[in-house]
Amino acid sequence: MASVDVEIGGRSFNVACQDGEEAYLKSAAKLLDIEASVLTSQIGRMPESQMLLMAGLMLADKTAGLEDQAHGFGAEKEELETRVAALEKQLSEALNRPAPEPEKIEVPVIPPQVEETMAELAARAEAVAASVNEKLG
Repeated sequence: MASVDVEIGGRSFNVACQDGEEAYLKSAAKLLDIEASVLTSQIGRMPESQMLLMAGLMLADKTAGLEDQAHGFGAEKEELETRVAALEKQLSEALNRPAPEPEKIEVPVIPPQVEETMAELAARAEAVAASVNEKLG
């Protein structure tokens, strides 16, 4: 059996624990010490038993609050788990669905005669513009 020295509220204690549990015990003692320090800063020095009782009650109150909070999330958790399951089902269905048939898309092609005619019209328009500029200038 192991033995650990801890300090709580400015007082040292030697506490026995199972081998391998020393780190857990030190962590728990630190939490208790924090609460005891709050008490001594607010109230001042008090008997050891009263300080430990009050610090323990303060930790118990915090723990009870966290438990209440955790139970409150129970309903939300179930709702979220239901939504996740529904979304996973939709995803699975979408992944297992066969690919849609390819669509036939027609792209219009301009016949070469139209391109030639447009080029000829553009050349004529440029020639008319040049002729007008020559007569004006």
